Amino acid sequence: MANYQISLLPGDGIGPEVAEATRRVLDATGVGFDWEVCAAGLDAFEATGELLPEATLDSIRRNGIGLKGPITTPIGTGFRSVNVALRQELDLYANLRPGKTITGVQSTFEDIDLVIVRENTEDTYAGVEFDTGTPEVAAVLAAINANGKKQVPLDAAITIKMITPEGSRRIVKYAFEYARANGRKKVTAVHKANIMKFTDGLFLHIAQEVAKDYPDIEFDDRIVDNMCMQLMQKPELYDVLVMPNLYGDIVSDLVAGMVGGLGVAPGGNIGANAAVFEPIHGSAPTHAGKNVANPVAMLLSGALMLRHLNEQDAAERVEGAVAEVIAKGEQVTYDLRADRDQSKAAGTSEMADAIIAAL
Repeated sequence: MANYQISLLPGDGIGPEVAEATRRVLDATGVGFDWEVCAAGLDAFEATGELLPEATLDSIRRNGIGLKGPITTPIGTGFRSVNVALRQELDLYANLRPGKTITGVQSTFEDIDLVIVRENTEDTYAGVEFDTGTPEVAAVLAAINANGKKQVPLDAAITIKMITPEGSRRIVKYAFEYARANGRKKVTAVHKANIMKFTDGLFLHIAQEVAKDYPDIEFDDRIVDNMCMQLMQKPELYDVLVMPNLYGDIVSDLVAGMVGGLGVAPGGNIGANAAVFEPIHGSAPTHAGKNVANPVAMLLSGALMLRHLNEQDAAERVEGAVAEVIAKGEQVTYDLRADRDQSKAAGTSEMADAIIAAL
């Protein structure tokens, strides 16, 4: 069988270290990979003047699969976010964020097993904005005030919240298909349709329509603020949660906090023609090059990639090895130790060695 061609974006800060640890673990599974290393982020910007070079996008388009480390986005220049740019350029419309308890990771909650499916291209993240005091915002405000019942102050800045039937339908369908393929029993649509009756109302209406095509999967809906409260009180009632972009950004971090933080939170961005898998945490430039970074989030993102490739056995072995090493609590980075003792902690590469030995 031919090797999988993977675009590897190490990123910057601690990115290259956790990316290398992940590459080594994935190679040790016996699944064949050919890694095409691509530049993105601050290092790429300093070298080429581009945060996200076109050659990197071309690589992902060609290979169809990317594995990305954390990336620093310079403030006040270039893209607002390399992550957002990747999702929009490649139409990676589904953001997959599982949150599952790992024994040995310090957390307030136990037995959490939730999946957030976040729409990735619309809502307030679409980038349709108008700054205060500009001719463009004046034209938009004039149109709004001429056609709306409520008048918007002329010195307002405007962000357009954009929800489409097509975008809503494909993300809700993705959530149901994911639930069916992974033996999940329930999908909950999360929204604020009680207030935003046209945008979130459209999302909810489409979700209700799509749910009719999946009679084998239970469906309900929750208002986003109530959803957050219920996750704190009775998370066992929920399974797969699907929602628009902004709510997905917030609730996925909430669920990550429930299982121990962003250091153990994997992520995937999936579209019709490409997918990019990545940890959710930042690039932590102050820790770069010190061999102290926790590689778990990127390792679990690699396991998500394996599942996407239908390499289920290898994915389970990676997840099992990560869980085994964390449960033992010896060959782990300092943030995963119960005592947080850096003098007794393993480095990034040593933790990867232990996980490889446990495969």
